[in-house]
Amino acid sequence: MAARTPVTYHREFVDNYKPNDTFLLSPELADELVALGHLPGRLPAGTYARKVLEQLLIDLSWSSSRLEGNRYTLMDTERLFKSGAAATDSDAIMLLNHKAAIEFIVEAVPLQGLNTRLVRNVHAILMHDLLVDAASLGTMRTQVVNVSGSTYIPCQVPAVLEEMFERIILKAQQIKNPLEASFFLWVNLAYLQAFEDGNKRVSRIAANIPLMLYNQAPLSFLDVDREDYALAMMGVYEACDVSMAVDLFEWTYRRSQTKYQAAAGALDAPDPFRVKYREALSEAVGTVVRRRQPMAEAIVSLELPAEDMPRFQELLAQELNILADFNCARYRLGMKETQAWIDEGRPVR
Repeated sequence: MAARTPVTYHREFVDNYKPNDTFLLSPELADELVALGHLPGRLPAGTYARKVLEQLLIDLSWSSSRLEGNRYTLMDTERLFKSGAAATDSDAIMLLNHKAAIEFIVEAVPLQGLNTRLVRNVHAILMHDLLVDAASLGTMRTQVVNVSGSTYIPCQVPAVLEEMFERIILKAQQIKNPLEASFFLWVNLAYLQAFEDGNKRVSRIAANIPLMLYNQAPLSFLDVDREDYALAMMGVYEACDVSMAVDLFEWTYRRSQTKYQAAAGALDAPDPFRVKYREALSEAVGTVVRRRQPMAEAIVSLELPAEDMPRFQELLAQELNILADFNCARYRLGMKETQAWIDEGRPVR
């Protein structure tokens, strides 16, 4: 560090950027990543993120927190989220705040789009109970900040921070390619350092907003090395050079896209067990409802493999429990005979 010249914020990095005329990602790369990560079909904004939300909450919360030095493992994070337990330390608070911020944008972005108040709220959620002064949540900082391990000295003028923050959001709104918009937000929000703390966290969550609006695979920064990430940011901070950031962004987006494409496909695919026993299930439902035959006898008469019997019995019980006159036709049952069976108390024994 002693050999590097201290530098401050260069607003020209944003001022000279003209949406859809100048680019941080090469247009070829941006178009390739869009084609790679787009969810086919004309679907409402946020559909992709909602399809993979459970996995995204864990991946992005853990990856982003780990880049901040969080000590929880991926399995610890999963257990924390599933248990619903209250946070007992700052690392748990950081993870739960990430989870809440992701849930917030999944709900809010399709309705509100990208705007300054939404990003400010992301900061407020991410840093809830982690900042000494609650008045600093979502507000432009008035304190001096320093970036450790770098000669970069962020702008310290609140009015300029406010102006540039709004300009970054405005320009991102105008970018047509969602991957370019995502990258633009990611590097510029981190570079500006508009908030007292948590700026890189905000930039990672905000990078997903354009992706949600255009139903692109989300970006969770999977498996990104902390040193690689720091070098990518240092190139932006000290030289307004995005070359390392581009490499890291492309690499991690490809990894994220592969994972969430598989996750979305797994959710769309029909249950192989249900497909295998589609006709047997229909026959068993009909036997129980029409003949009032006990469920166990109906299953035995099908002569299923012994290893499949427990799963089939569970599935049959679920179907009989939700059977109604408005969904009985799929089992070739009449509405009146179905309602008569329901009126008798759904006898299955």
